[in-house]
Amino acid sequence: MSQPYGNFALVLHAHLPYVIAHVKWPHGMDWLNEAVAETYIPLLNVLNRLVDEGISPKLTIGISPILTEQLADDSFKVKCVSYIQDKINDALYNQTEFNRFNRPQMIELSKFWEDYYTQIMIDFKEKYGADLVGAFKKLQDEGHIEIITCAATHGYLPLLSQDVSVQAQIKHGVANYTRHYECSPRGIWLPECAYRPGYEWTPPVGEKAAPRLRKGIEEFLSENQLEYFIADSHLVVGGKAPGVYIDRFEALRIWSQFEKEYQERPKETDKSPHEVYLVGGSYLESKKPVAVFTRHPAAGFKIWHGESGYPGDGWYLDFHKKHFPGGHRYWRETSAESDPANKYEYEPDKARESIPENAGQFKGLIKDRLRGYYETTGKPGILVAPFNAELFGHWWFEGSEWLYHVLKQVAQDPEVEMATCGSYLDQNPPARVISLPEGSWGEGGGHWIWLNERTKWSWKYIYEVEIEMQELVGELGQRNDKELRSILKQAARELLLLQSSDWQFLISTWSDRDYAEMRLVEHYQNFKRLAIMARRYSRDEWIDPGEWNFLGYCEERNRAFANVEPQWWA
Repeated sequence: MSQPYGNFALVLHAHLPYVIAHVKWPHGMDWLNEAVAETYIPLLNVLNRLVDEGISPKLTIGISPILTEQLADDSFKVKCVSYIQDKINDALYNQTEFNRFNRPQMIELSKFWEDYYTQIMIDFKEKYGADLVGAFKKLQDEGHIEIITCAATHGYLPLLSQDVSVQAQIKHGVANYTRHYECSPRGIWLPECAYRPGYEWTPPVGEKAAPRLRKGIEEFLSENQLEYFIADSHLVVGGKAPGVYIDRFEALRIWSQFEKEYQERPKETDKSPHEVYLVGGSYLESKKPVAVFTRHPAAGFKIWHGESGYPGDGWYLDFHKKHFPGGHRYWRETSAESDPANKYEYEPDKARESIPENAGQFKGLIKDRLRGYYETTGKPGILVAPFNAELFGHWWFEGSEWLYHVLKQVAQDPEVEMATCGSYLDQNPPARVISLPEGSWGEGGGHWIWLNERTKWSWKYIYEVEIEMQELVGELGQRNDKELRSILKQAARELLLLQSSDWQFLISTWSDRDYAEMRLVEHYQNFKRLAIMARRYSRDEWIDPGEWNFLGYCEERNRAFANVEPQWWA
């Protein structure tokens, strides 16, 4: 054939909430260390391995600003080395333990983990010089990947009550990206793929308020020179919202109580997930339009689904069953029906044998869908497969190697072409303007995971602080005073961290509810105390030394975004 059937865009979204200096284990800092050792370093290894083989992977990856800040933090670089060494020591301890009880296969597996983490240590310290942000930047500078941005702290944009809050999340996302990657981002991963058009909006919690006109999310993107975002399929072409979390979090099964009230959108047969569109609105009269790529549901199903997805292969490493001390995993999935007591021991060689076959099936699925679209319309299209990056390596241990085989097999197939979202947009500028409804990629396609009976109290806190931040900046933001500016900057950081969508997600999934509630309350109380301090200082009232110590404590503990700008809440 003269041209490929179409393009394949693999999009990964790397994100973790701010955990530096906020507890180590079982919550907190070890989340970041786990993701680095199990996902981010293996992903870098896969990408560089492909480049060394003469293959440009053309991956699109979103690295959230708050994750970028943590990966660039000097204290993380020290603590990550300590974490990896602990994992090596745990594997050595397990070897002694298993040898004592004459368990030869478990001994071999403990040596497997010793070797794995020893190599991760070498990669982190020597191959990447503990600079993972720089390693991703290098791949982008060489044209092998495209890095996109996100809202600053992964704030759930459709539910934020003030336009300046949405603006500040996006502005800080762009500014942070520019500072670390030394160029401007073209695309953005909207947190939880959550979108809201412009309309007469009323806060969903708190006192009844009169509806007020809000700008659509796409208008904020346009104002910040962002060119595209990614939406779930049901928002673009209609049909059932597939959801992406329910198979991984048992607590979300409560959704079945509400599912009968869910109204599926009629399918819009004149649209296709293989096309890119411009998102319409009144802003088009004066601003540059923003494009939307569509998540293809078929590609996502083969990864997300807990039983029939590839991660459920019986030979792959089981995520949940761990051996203590140390937390290493020594068992395989076995079968969908196996309870933890009946899991068989992991066999790495058998697991590796399954990877190329699963990757080939996935590549075949991509090709079949693109071929079908090509044969129907006579033109090539695009298939976009967006995933959380942590699925590959952390949740699904073999996932990073699976990515290697998928990217390699696609690159070697002349009938499918890899593309980053930005490069595809350059070659295929969209012309058709469409409107999108409100929604996300969560269960039911709406905001339920982030706004429900378990979480609505958190939004009252957020809405209160959003308004007070505007008042503070309006009252005090123009004053040329170094100390006052320091207080306002830290208040802004506390608000951004309070707005992180991770807290509601952790509460709804019951995965780390106590930790999330603690963090929400902490950032709220920090903000309120700083706001009182700012107003007292502005009136030339005496500030107790303990208050200045508190400011210093917050600046050290919650130090993300050195370039935070309070005026963006004006």
